[in-house]
Parts: sequence; C-alpha cells; structure tokens
Amino acid sequence: MPAPERPDPHRAVRVDSPLFGELLLKLGIVTPKQIEEALSLQALNGQRLGEALISLGYVTREQIQEALGEALGLNHAPPGFLPVHPPLGEVLVGLKYLTLSQLDEALTLQRRSGRKLGEILVEHGYCSYKQLYEGLALQGRVAGRQESSVRAQPEAGHHRVMVVDDSPLACAFVQDGLVSLGYDVVCFQDPYEALEQVNKVQPAIVLSDLDMPGLDGMELCRRLKEGPTRAMPVIILTANDNDSERVSGLRAGADDYVNKSASMDELAARIESVMRRTGETERIRKLFARYTSDAVVEEILKSPDAVVLTGEKREVTTLFADIRNFTGLADSLPPEQTVGVLNQVLGGLADAVLTCGGTLDKFLGDGLMAVFGAPVFRPDDALRALQCAKMMMAFMVDLRRRAEAEWATTREGRPLKLELGIGVNTGAAVAGNIGGAVRTEYTCIGDAVNVAARLCALAGPGEILVGERTVAVLPGHEASFEELPPVRLRGKPHPVSLFRALW
Repeated sequence: MPAPERPDPHRAVRVDSPLFGELLLKLGIVTPKQIEEALSLQALNGQRLGEALISLGYVTREQIQEALGEALGLNHAPPGFLPVHPPLGEVLVGLKYLTLSQLDEALTLQRRSGRKLGEILVEHGYCSYKQLYEGLALQGRVAGRQESSVRAQPEAGHHRVMVVDDSPLACAFVQDGLVSLGYDVVCFQDPYEALEQVNKVQPAIVLSDLDMPGLDGMELCRRLKEGPTRAMPVIILTANDNDSERVSGLRAGADDYVNKSASMDELAARIESVMRRTGETERIRKLFARYTSDAVVEEILKSPDAVVLTGEKREVTTLFADIRNFTGLADSLPPEQTVGVLNQVLGGLADAVLTCGGTLDKFLGDGLMAVFGAPVFRPDDALRALQCAKMMMAFMVDLRRRAEAEWATTREGRPLKLELGIGVNTGAAVAGNIGGAVRTEYTCIGDAVNVAARLCALAGPGEILVGERTVAVLPGHEASFEELPPVRLRGKPHPVSLFRALW
C-alpha cells in the first residue's frame, strides 16, 4: 500500500477558518455565556481567550490543545500516520499573535530568501521571540500528543528494544536472541503500527528491517528522526550488504546498519555501541541544558564540530541585568522569604534568556549575565538580546502588579517595589571553558563584556542601556532607541556612545 501523503507544511490557514471561540462553541466545550465572561476577563487583563477560559475554570489546557488541533485539522490523521508538526504560521494565527495577511507576507519573503519563517516574523515586528517560542512549544505539544506510556519499564540496566520486521519468523528469532541476553523486546510486523505505538512503548532503540511493504526501513527511520522521537537511535537490519543501500540508510538518519547474518553477540555489541554514543549525546544535552535553551542545544548536537569549548574569539552580544532596591528589601524580610523572592525574580529573568535562545552565563548575586552568540552564533543575536531585555522588563512590571494586588488583599508586609537595570553590548569576546581542574564554567571575557557590565551599573530603574555596536547591527530598528550623551566608562580612554532602548 502507498504511504499516506503528508500535508503541505507551508499551506496557509483557510480564510473561512472559524474564530477560536466559535470553534469551542461548535465543539460543545463551552457555552455562549462562558465565552462572554472570558472575553470580559480578556479585556481586563489582556489574556488570550483560551487562557481566560482556563483561569475561569471552564476548560482544561488539554481541551484547548485538542480544539486547536481540530482547528488545524490534526485530529483525524489516517491510520498509521505519524503526527507531524502543524505549520508554525497556523499555530501563531490560531493563537492570534499573527494575522493572515502578515503570515502571507512572511511566507512570500520566505520563498524569496529561503530564511526561517520565525526570523522573518520577528525581524518585521509581526511577533516577539516570546510569542514565537510559545508557538513552537504548542506546535510540539500538538504534534507529539500521545497517551502516556502504558507499559512497565524494563529492569534497571536492561534496554528496551523495538523490533520492526514484516516477517514473524525474523521477529521471533531476534526477540529470542536478545531476550536471552537480558533485553526487553517488543516486536511489530506492521511499521505503521510501530510508528503509532512508539511513544507508548518508549524503546531505548529501534531495530528495523530494511525491506518491508508499504513503509520500508529507511522511511520508517526518516519519520522517527523527523518527529518528537528524533533522539531515538535506529539500527537498520538487512539481508543485503549493498553499499548504496547502507549509505541511503545512514542518510535517512540511521545510527548503524547490521547484516541479518550477523551473530546475536555482534548485534548486541552494535546496540551497546549505539547506546553509548547516544548516552554521550545526552550528556552534552544535559551539560548545555543548564545554560541555554533546547533550540540551542539541538543546534550544538547537529554540528558538534562547530562548537569550540577550549576558547575562541567571536562577536557576541552580552546582557547584564541587576535588580535594583533588592538589598533594602532583603534587610526587611526573613531569610527564607528573601531567598524565595530572589529565586522568583531570577527564575523569570532566566526564562527570558532561554526563551530568546541565549546562553545563561551566570547568576551574579541579585543579577545575571547572559550571552547571545556563544556557543552557537546566529545572525540575529543582537535582536534576540534586545527582545530578551524587553521581556525581562515586562516580567518585572507583571511581578510588581501581582505583588501589589496580593498586598491589597492581605495587607501583610509591604508590596514588592523591585526594579531592574539592564546593560546590553555587542563586540568581540573570547568564549570557552574557563577555570581550574576542580571547577570550570563556559563563559565569555573581553572589553565588550566589561562595557555591558558597566552599562548595566549605569542604568536607572526600568532602563535598558545599549552600546553603539548593538544599535549598528540592527538596521531598521533605529526608532527603538533614544540616543543619549556619550559617557566615560572606567578603563576607556574616550567617552562611549550610549543609547536607551525604548520598550
């Protein structure tokens, strides 16, 4: 049977798509009165309609996601069809972050330039990085929507192996051999069923026959590597040792290629070798996950040779953020409450860094340092840093508003009056692992970094001060800055040009 045709990921949202509220009514999830109450709440606090309905207790987040899947036509995939990511543009339109005309214009620019849609949307001011990453997160949740695992996990130390082969005899042979070696084995003779069940089974590795009717091993591998299971290792089994087939399998994303005539001991050795490599990949993932966003980690894993940890000179945009008035507040609070407030504030600031694809370099008492451009360089690093600074300021405004509302209700203590000062600067820096034998950290050092720190120290409450180079690499964004008189900075022989970011 032919493989089911995948929908065009670049198709535009239909003009006659119902409004999200109308869709919820059509599906019988809410009543007209509940929609009316949610719209009233939305007008007061600026929440999206779905979030307002959730906060009122009329729907669950899962119901909202199901409704969005319905709107995007994802809830009726054909049997055996691997869930795919809904087009990002459709998700952003569904969230009302984007209009149809803006999406059409961005898609036209994308076809001309070949650039990523998200970069075009942010660059033209159609949406922010925060909205973009929220759309990407929802895109992944809709695509990866599966029931939680219903099978018990294998005993500690025993890998679970999924075997996919249309031959019952071949499945039984591999299963018996691997079970005797201590593996937990689950077999599927239908590759479409294997795709449907992979998230339930949660194997550590997949062994797939190459030649199968309908969906061969290479296509199965390709689909696994394109979806939420992209990190899952795949070994292709074949009775043919043809070099061209081996190359095709590896290009499809296979981690290894094993002849069916190989002994069970050799197959087990190949499994362990692939699992060790996968473990090393996970080690790198966990190492950088402490510093940066999942998107940056994925780029590092795609091109590990492009990441230099021992030290290299590159242009980066550095951001320093410092909480104002925190020392005075800390003196008036119990120690545990001081730490709680600090963690709440720094957690929100760190989330902004990771959302915009930056690297969280370090926490500095009641502030932090973030880097955009290391270990992964992006052409819009300066724009990401500026978006991050604005997100931080918006977070602090929201935090104060919530604290004041809570204080007005309880009248306990005093309302939170914290402010934030931010310095952003772009320039050459040395990036790499710095430290001794006992402790090292990945960081950036250099004059451009020092200037960013001093701009942060100069910034008043609620102010974002930006260096000249950052403004220079953001053509078309001049209206976003206000030029200030040059200032003298410690260690600089001449006055430094200064700008204030408008937010």
